[in-house]
Amino acid sequence: MQRDNKTPLIQKIAKQAYTTFKGLKSSANGDNEVVEDKLNELISLLTAVRAADLKITPRKTKASSGAARLHSPPVTYMHICETEVFSMGVFLLRTGASIPLHDHPGMNGMLKVLYGTVNVRCCDKLEKNLTVSTVPPVFDPPLAPLQMASVWRAMLGSVVEYSENSGPCLLTPVRNNLHQIYAVDGPAAFLDILAPPYNPDDGRDCHYYKVLQSALETETDVKGHQEQQGEKEKEEEVWLLEIPQPEDFWCGGESYPGPEVSV
Repeated sequence: MQRDNKTPLIQKIAKQAYTTFKGLKSSANGDNEVVEDKLNELISLLTAVRAADLKITPRKTKASSGAARLHSPPVTYMHICETEVFSMGVFLLRTGASIPLHDHPGMNGMLKVLYGTVNVRCCDKLEKNLTVSTVPPVFDPPLAPLQMASVWRAMLGSVVEYSENSGPCLLTPVRNNLHQIYAVDGPAAFLDILAPPYNPDDGRDCHYYKVLQSALETETDVKGHQEQQGEKEKEEEVWLLEIPQPEDFWCGGESYPGPEVSV
């Protein structure tokens, strides 16, 4: 079969994303599954993409004053395209920046690093926690009674570093749906696909969380806990508190410089 070398790679990715996720309804319980062959083709295309394909030049680490850092966004977003099936854009993280722990309710997602390195820490909500049979621990600091309605049990999942040579990080409505993203040792950028897109009217709004610490944990030896954390991380159960968007996180906007995409 003759290869299509004229169509920009990002256009191929957009068309394959539409084909892969078309007809897939939002499903918080994961009833709808993506067709494996179509998903594998999309993964293959994403694995090959680089910053140069989008005409994005890797940002350099540069020193800035504290005042300048306070006024510049830690994260910048370049919008590429959005349909009723998926949205696609690029996130640029400055040195030391992170996207706080957040969710993608009822959505599939793919993250492909274009330059730099990011650390992605994932976890998954368990069933709604505060039932008669579930007694939460005593948290440190203590929570107000009204905050208890925003507490969830969750299971820590993978903690993985991705670079431009890595394949994409995948999330589904039930797997790795919550994650936190850190820029490691310098600025970083990644291509982001969400299917279907965020839409608060359809129950797909972004929520932020923080991991709670129990009073019991504060009484243990912190160093010993950290040494054991790597071994336990994949099976460790934690408690999360839903919080407003953190004040030190916001996202600026910037024009996408790459090839035009149409779907």
